[in-house]
Amino acid sequence: MVQGCTSHAGKSYLAAALCRLLADEGLRVAPFKAQNMSNNAGVTEAGRELGRAQIVQAAAARIAPEARMNPVLIKPEADTRSQVVVLGEADLAISRLPWRERRPRLWPVVRSSLHSLLDDFDVVVIEGAGSPAEINLRDGDIVNMAVALDVGAPVLLCCDIDRGGAFAHLLGTWHCLAEAERKLLAGFLLNRFRGDASLLAPGPAWLEERTGVPTLGVVPWLDIPLPEEDGVALQGAGGEGRVAIVALPRIANLDEFAPLGGHMRWVRTPAELESAAAIVIPGSKSTLADLEWLRTTGLAGAIARRAAAGVPVLGICGGLQMLGQAVRDPLGVEGGGEAAGLGLLDLVTELQAGKTTRLVRVADSETGARLDGYEIHHGATAAGATATPTLSGPDGPLGWRTGNVRASYVHGLLEHAAYRDALLARAGIEPAATPAGLDARLSAIAERVREAVDWPRIRALV
Repeated sequence: MVQGCTSHAGKSYLAAALCRLLADEGLRVAPFKAQNMSNNAGVTEAGRELGRAQIVQAAAARIAPEARMNPVLIKPEADTRSQVVVLGEADLAISRLPWRERRPRLWPVVRSSLHSLLDDFDVVVIEGAGSPAEINLRDGDIVNMAVALDVGAPVLLCCDIDRGGAFAHLLGTWHCLAEAERKLLAGFLLNRFRGDASLLAPGPAWLEERTGVPTLGVVPWLDIPLPEEDGVALQGAGGEGRVAIVALPRIANLDEFAPLGGHMRWVRTPAELESAAAIVIPGSKSTLADLEWLRTTGLAGAIARRAAAGVPVLGICGGLQMLGQAVRDPLGVEGGGEAAGLGLLDLVTELQAGKTTRLVRVADSETGARLDGYEIHHGATAAGATATPTLSGPDGPLGWRTGNVRASYVHGLLEHAAYRDALLARAGIEPAATPAGLDARLSAIAERVREAVDWPRIRALV
């Protein structure tokens, strides 16, 4: 099991590396994370939702992702409200329960999912969440030490040394653990290190003297990207790219823009749109709330002005809904109400209780390509006469266009060079070299991690 001293310490990244290293030895490996809190989700072949990290880790293990690899997915909708997805399907009853009342309903699902994976695979690489030192959450824990104790998993505790205070984080976390939990700590990992590792002495030895836990690796800062698990990656993000991605407060599936590489940047103010060669409104977990945010910040007007000036605009999923004439919520899926959209496409959306979650292949009339992606959305959209279909799915249109404004319900299209290059060409941007595929990146990460850790001692834990 890989746990961390903090959120965004690199747990997902290291777990993916371990999945690939063990799979390359011929072992049948599966990833597992009991509970994710993220709006970055994907879809399995069975149409079930699970966190993006476990989809990537399944790819690292060279297997298809399954909902039991992430049995509980918490999708924040507001500061005090979230949707709970259980085994890939939204559970509205559990979503309405207070946080501390959810464990009796969720822990049996977590245990059965994990033990079924243990029955079917040689090795399960488990990822924790946040930090096991959050003693205020210990009674309701279903994702950190409760999981490790249930199956006797040896734990590697990692910290992001680039943030500073690494030895204090590791020692402090150790102090916060119960004695039975400390016995499972098999090693510390210092992650995202820059510089000369010899300068760390005597830190690792000092730490082992106090805890009895060895430091089993110093992993360098690896500039090999993987799809981001959650919105923490957006904090402080900016960039110099000319494709402006609007950083919605409740953004969903932010990882799908990674294929744009240095061409993209995140924007939060109207002024940041002035130099944009293209604008993208991404998916949202709360379309109505984020639509109101666009108006409050002045971004709504700025997007309309730039669109009128001929700048290409693309809306994806929730962004599609916002670009239309209206978004209606008669059933209270997002709290109820109705709001006018940005009016750049002749579309009207009505949010529905049921959620569409499926892998899908669409025909793109503009590039002539057939593209694979996935849908995750509440609501049905009706198109008027001036919205021209551009993406044809198995049951009808899933994308529309009016002039330089386009929208799609399908996530993941930017993974396809034809679609990505067409977007850049409309913005007058020369496409960059095609980035290395996910499989090649996973192998490169695994090899670098193997070189940076005491692999024989880690391998001996299995």
